[in-house]
Amino acid sequence: MNYIEAPNEYSGEDPYVFLAGGISDTEYWQAEFLGRVEGHSLSVVSPRRKAFPMGDAVEGRRQIEWEWRYLQRAGLVAFWFPPQTLCPIALFELGACCSSSVPLVVGTDPVYARRFDLEVQLRLRRPEVELQDSIAAVADQVVQHPAIGGKQ
Repeated sequence: MNYIEAPNEYSGEDPYVFLAGGISDTEYWQAEFLGRVEGHSLSVVSPRRKAFPMGDAVEGRRQIEWEWRYLQRAGLVAFWFPPQTLCPIALFELGACCSSSVPLVVGTDPVYARRFDLEVQLRLRRPEVELQDSIAAVADQVVQHPAIGGKQ
């Protein structure tokens, strides 16, 4: 696995997975995902930084622009919605992705407050996307997805 964390740049040519979902005020769920895809031949681009300078407007703008750029070019976008917050920015990004043709894998914690809404919206907008209920299931879907070379 090749891992690229914001604000670093991905220089590869192969399609990559953009790891979208809750960041602010959430657990570091990305570690479980990364552990589950370790050893697979794929590149993962993550907007979650180990240390982000909250309150720095210049870095905030840089981060938002970085995320937008990498979401636009992703071969696959994987979303995880943890239970700690509604993840409004991730919901906004998912809405944008649903209006595009980018392949998606989406999951929520079983007690995520808007799980039902996501189930209904995905059924209406992207019926090929089956809502997952664990990080393990999201990771399994990612490594098998044909958009990044898997066999699904």
